[in-house]
Amino acid sequence: MKEYQQFIGGALVDGEGSILNVVNPATGAVLAEVKTATVEQTNAALESANEAFKTWSKTSLAEREGYIRKMIAALKENKEAIKECLILETGKAEGIADYDFEMLPNCLDYFIEEAKRLHGEMIADYEDNHVNLIFRKPLGVIACHLAWNFPLLNVGYKLGPILASGCTCVIKPSSDTPLATMMVAEVIAKCGLPEGVVNVIAGSGAIVSTAMNESTIPSMITLIGSTETGKKIIKQSATSVKQYSLELGGSAPVVVMKDADVYNAGQCTADGKFGNTGQVCVAPNRIFVHEDVMDTFLNSVKEFADKVVLGTGSDAGDFIMGPMVNEKALANMASLVEDAVAKGAKVLVGGKVADKEGFFFEPTVLTGVTKEMRVYKEEIFGPIMPVLSFTDADDVVALANDTEFGLAAYAYTSSLESAMKLSKEIDAGSVCINEPFYAFQLPHGGCKQSGIGKDCSRLSLEEYSTVQRVSIKY
Repeated sequence: MKEYQQFIGGALVDGEGSILNVVNPATGAVLAEVKTATVEQTNAALESANEAFKTWSKTSLAEREGYIRKMIAALKENKEAIKECLILETGKAEGIADYDFEMLPNCLDYFIEEAKRLHGEMIADYEDNHVNLIFRKPLGVIACHLAWNFPLLNVGYKLGPILASGCTCVIKPSSDTPLATMMVAEVIAKCGLPEGVVNVIAGSGAIVSTAMNESTIPSMITLIGSTETGKKIIKQSATSVKQYSLELGGSAPVVVMKDADVYNAGQCTADGKFGNTGQVCVAPNRIFVHEDVMDTFLNSVKEFADKVVLGTGSDAGDFIMGPMVNEKALANMASLVEDAVAKGAKVLVGGKVADKEGFFFEPTVLTGVTKEMRVYKEEIFGPIMPVLSFTDADDVVALANDTEFGLAAYAYTSSLESAMKLSKEIDAGSVCINEPFYAFQLPHGGCKQSGIGKDCSRLSLEEYSTVQRVSIKY
C-alpha cells in the first residue's frame, strides 16, 4: 500500500496517531492504512499557519498568483494519479471523478483572477474635510473541515479564496476519503509555497476536528457537512470570536407544474438524484408533481433509472452509479425504504441493496409518499427518489418550504409568471428553473438550517477578508 503523510509546516511527516483504515466502497476492501494526526500535530499545523500568515498576508497579488499558477500546472501534471486514487476511495464513475478533480484547478484559477477585480471604496465626508477609505485585508488562519462526497471540489471551494485573499489554512479531509486530498498536499509540497501557508492533516473528528475548533488561532472555521456537525462546531469553537462559512444539510424540493416539459423534468430530476449516487448536498430530496402529469413524469424517471449501471470508474454503461460511501450509509438506505413501505409507499423502481460486491444500492423511486415517512423528513443523501402528488388546490410553495433546510430547490414550468413566483417564495439559497445549474462563479450556500455564508463567486472571496475603514483629515 502507498503511504500517506500529513503536511505540516511545509513538510510531509508521518502521523503519530492511530491507524485509519480507508475502505474502497466499491469492493469493501481496505485501500490504505493512514497514520493519523495527533492533537499535538494539529496544534503544530495551526501554529505553522499562524506564523505563515504574518508574511503571506503581506505578499503582493502578483506573487500569490505566481505560486497558484505553479500549483495549477503541477496538479494537472499529476491528474491521472490523483483521479485514480479518488475513484478508488469514493467509487465514483470516471466522469464524475474528472469533474471533481477539475474543480480544484478551476477554482484556484477563478479566485486569483477574481481577486484582481476586488475593489475598495471611498465614502463621502459629511463635513468635507476627511478622505474616508475602505480596504479589505486578509482575515487570518482558516480551519477547514471538508466532506467526503466531492473531496477535491471541496478543496477547491476553500483553497481558492484562501490563497487568493492572502489567508493561510489547515485542511482536514473526511476520514472516509482523505487520500486524494493528501496526494494534493504532496503536489503542493513540491511547488515552493512558503511553509505553513497550506497544511493538510487527516484524523478522527473527535481528535483533530475538536483541536481545530477549540483553538483560539483560527479567524474562521469553514465546513461542508451536516447541520448537526455545524452546530457542534459552533459550540466547540466558542473559545474565541470566530467567523463561519458553513455549507450544511439540505432537503431540496422539486416542483413539477402541469405546464412543464414533463419528460425533461423527469430526466433532469433522475440525473440529479442518481448522479454521484445521490450523495450530493443539492440532490433532489422531495419531488412534488402535479397529479395531471404524474404518469408522464414517472415514465420518464423509470426510463432513466432502467439505464443506470451499478459500477465504478470507467465501467461500461449509459449511466454509471457508484456505491454508497460506507456500510452504515448503505444500511440507512435500506432502512429508509423499509420505513416508507411500512407506512404505505410503493416501490416503482429498485428498493434493495444490490446483489453485488461493495456498498451498492439500487436506484430507487417511491410513490405514494406522505409526510409521516422518514424519506420526507430527512436528508436522504442516497439514490432514493420520493415522489408526492399535488393538485391545484394545494399550496405547493408551502409544501416545498416544509423543511428546516433551505439549500437548493428546483422548479419546472413553461410559465414565466410561475417561475418568478416560485423562485421568490421558495426559501432556498439557490433556485434552478427547468434545469439544475451550478458553477464556480455563482454563489452557493443556504438559508435556515442549511448554513452560513457562501462558497463560489466573489461573495465567497469577500468572506476571507476583513473590512478596514481609514479616515484621513486634510
